Amino acid sequence: PQGLRPGVPAEPPTMIFATPTKVVSQAGEAAQYLGINKVPDLQRLFQISDGVPVHLKRGVPDKLLYRTTMALTIGGTLYCLVALYMAAQPRKK
Repeated sequence: PQGLRPGVPAEPPTMIFATPTKVVSQAGEAAQYLGINKVPDLQRLFQISDGVPVHLKRGVPDKLLYRTTMALTIGGTLYCLVALYMAAQPRKK
């Protein structure tokens, strides 16, 4: 059919990023990671049975994010209700 390109290109495309990347098979057994593995620590933290909801387990940052989200949600709902009320009123002449 017209419009389709034939086959695979002969040359690989040029790299977009400046740093070369390694294919998993080329990395070998000892892969270098950029940071430490935090998963076991976070698993221990989230599995503690202390009655705190999981979305608030990490302390102050989670509480701040949760309260900000709730405030914006309630504020947006009130704004929508006021706008709906104003739109439902007849125009004054």
